[in-house]
Amino acid sequence: MSAIPQSDHDRRKQISVRGIAEFHNVAEVMKTFNRHLHFTLVKDRNVATPRDYYFALAHTVRDHLTGRWIRTQQSWYNKDPKRIYYLSLEYYMGRSLTNTMINLGIQSECDEALYQLGLDIEELEELEEDAGLGNGGLGRLAACFLDSMATVGLAAYGYGIRYEYGIFAQRIKNGEQIEEPDDWLRYGSPWEKARPEFALPVNFYGRVEETPKGKKWVDTQIVFAMPYDNPIPGFKNNVVNTLRLWAAKSPVSFNLRFFNDGDYIQAVLDRTFAENISKVLYPNDNFFEGKELRLKQEYFMVAATLQDIVRRFKASKFGSRDAVRTNFDIFPDKVAIQLNDTHPSLAIPELMRILVDIEGLSWDKAWDVTTRTCAYTNHTVLPEALERWPCSMLDYLLPRHLQIIYEINMQHLQAVEKKWPGDWDRMRRMSLVEEYGEKRINMAHLCIVGSHAVNGVAALHSDILKKEVYDFYEMMPEKFQNKTNGITPRRWLLLCNPGLSDVIAEKIGENWIVHLEELAKLKQFAKDPGFMRAVQTVKAENKMRLATLLNEEYGIQINAASMFDIQVKRIHEYKRQLLNCLHIITLYNRIKRNPTAPFVPRTIMIGYHMAKKIIKLICAVGHVINSDPIVGDKLKVIYLENYRVTLAEKIIPAADLSEQISTAGTEASGTGNMKFMLNGALTIGTLDGANVEMMEEMGRENIFIFGMTVDEVEDLKRRGYNAWDYYNRNPELKQCIDQIQGGFFSPGNPDEFKDIANMLMHHDRFLLFADFDSYIKCQEAVSALYLNQAEWTSKAIMNIASSGKFSSDRTISEYARQIWGVEPCWDKLPDPSESAPLDVKK
Repeated sequence: MSAIPQSDHDRRKQISVRGIAEFHNVAEVMKTFNRHLHFTLVKDRNVATPRDYYFALAHTVRDHLTGRWIRTQQSWYNKDPKRIYYLSLEYYMGRSLTNTMINLGIQSECDEALYQLGLDIEELEELEEDAGLGNGGLGRLAACFLDSMATVGLAAYGYGIRYEYGIFAQRIKNGEQIEEPDDWLRYGSPWEKARPEFALPVNFYGRVEETPKGKKWVDTQIVFAMPYDNPIPGFKNNVVNTLRLWAAKSPVSFNLRFFNDGDYIQAVLDRTFAENISKVLYPNDNFFEGKELRLKQEYFMVAATLQDIVRRFKASKFGSRDAVRTNFDIFPDKVAIQLNDTHPSLAIPELMRILVDIEGLSWDKAWDVTTRTCAYTNHTVLPEALERWPCSMLDYLLPRHLQIIYEINMQHLQAVEKKWPGDWDRMRRMSLVEEYGEKRINMAHLCIVGSHAVNGVAALHSDILKKEVYDFYEMMPEKFQNKTNGITPRRWLLLCNPGLSDVIAEKIGENWIVHLEELAKLKQFAKDPGFMRAVQTVKAENKMRLATLLNEEYGIQINAASMFDIQVKRIHEYKRQLLNCLHIITLYNRIKRNPTAPFVPRTIMIGYHMAKKIIKLICAVGHVINSDPIVGDKLKVIYLENYRVTLAEKIIPAADLSEQISTAGTEASGTGNMKFMLNGALTIGTLDGANVEMMEEMGRENIFIFGMTVDEVEDLKRRGYNAWDYYNRNPELKQCIDQIQGGFFSPGNPDEFKDIANMLMHHDRFLLFADFDSYIKCQEAVSALYLNQAEWTSKAIMNIASSGKFSSDRTISEYARQIWGVEPCWDKLPDPSESAPLDVKK
């Protein structure tokens, strides 16, 4: 890698929140870097590649983590606090290098050390693979929560699956989505530590046997769960928690049938079937697909995790160092299990199985322990997203668990019958077992019954949740809570937008990094000319940087002075990317009708996976618009290929306008909306999810709200929604649909998008046309305001200053106090350099 020719000043701005690099620390980093290049990677500078340099840097940074990591676990062992276990099938972590340097406070030392070695740290950072072990909001929320749990000093553990292949890499070829495997581990990960000595057995299949001591699950097939530990550092507090991800490993024993047949090779080859469990992440978001492999993944993670939890509970310090804790009465005082949606719902019957079948507790005592330990976060009320597992599949794969679920259901329905005698319809609605059609278990009902707390993820969503499961709410209202989602300000401001972080720090100091509510101090500067200029400069620099990147990636010249209008989220009908597309077509038609009329230039960017026909339409519309010389640089449309955490970190700081346009009542919360707000984009959105609370925080004058409310949506559905009424009433809408249907955007195949037009005209559950007119008028108000940059910037500052509530630190503190019964702590742990670490039980 070549040395960097720029001057010190051009090379990088030493921003204030990074601090000044001290000489002895820089020297130590250089020494450690060279040692790792030599001893860990077995390379010298003559043959080392940029990737070798990345790994040497990552190992150097990890060295700074290791002492803190050991000392943190030692501290939890010695203090014996209540431990928090966050169970999630998804963790959308992104990259770790920069985030780790920031949280450890060693970014400036590493930057300076690599500069002195003639290396570009930003070039090395780009070589890290994203850990894309999630689909979208739910998985990214889990990642933010891990960061916050470490930062507010909780003894917390994340548990999930180490998918060999994460969310697929997306390529767009001729306007169509092509999926490529995300082989994120092909070079290995410098952050994980394999722990084969802690591998645990997980059982499948088999049968249940009655014994004098109770029921026993026998004749099972065993798969081993091997843990890989990933460090999760808090922000400058010396706390390093653990994310433990399980990989499936085949047992050592072979299938004897093959041995008897002498087919040793086949016996070895069959071992791979067990290892398929952790092979690939299911790429479905807000859609339930009942496949046996998915159910296996869910139980695999839960079974391994609960064994680990019980082992750690028993081995905890208790009186003397070697005493084993066997009193399960105190289990809920020492253990909190948070279920991230219904994917880990089998934790409830699995904990019951452990307590009753293995530990010998009575059913009633085990049920009391289980419900006081478990809590459930609901992420959606969309019917197609709800998990309903066929009883036949559960009986085949997990026969003991199905028995336990039936017993839970029987006792639950007895309680319902006692409260509402003879109300058979209510009992049918509240049953965990759905009898109509194929017999299924409703996993959301299992979670509600088996948990002591049930929370939605925004105030509006939590209210809708109570209505959707009103029978349960009426029976046990004390269980239902709201925990509005949040985002970590470390990754989503400090890391991704250092320029803005610096401008803020110069005005109000740095305390906002862990107390985001302090951003409210910026409100007094919303009309301060100097501060407004500084914010405008940072935004312009971020836009220029993104324009350069997109020109390199897509070959499209972007007008960096245009409004960057961005919608990046999973392509799903309820998120209404098609409504955005109709607006794009409307703008195009207006330019074509009157090319000389004043027009506020826009660059509209849409990105994410799935829903291939919608992606193809967006790409086709973009191709027509971007190729039209009459349009020029007034309007550009870009479909962002392979959108992921790392790309989000570049796009969000450059956004002017954030599109949050779901049908009211369908988006549980949203967290992208919070990231854009924190980085000074204005939002155009419906009164849905957390948009409602964002508006409450910043004032309605600082957000563009359009469209129907939840009540108006429900009223329209009751009255009957007829798309033709809107189509015939609005000439611009009619023109858009006619163009889509008539092949205007697909001249080579005029019928290409007929299905989309047909869906919008006849089967649209999400009522796009009903909000079209309101959306277009609101977009006109957006353009008008953009012409007044002073007013726009003032509102952007009000957005930033009103973001404090939406820190995941606040969210996690609420979970801690109101669900888990622990108190957040911002104290620093002792620095590990102060004394040698002692032996510690993991």
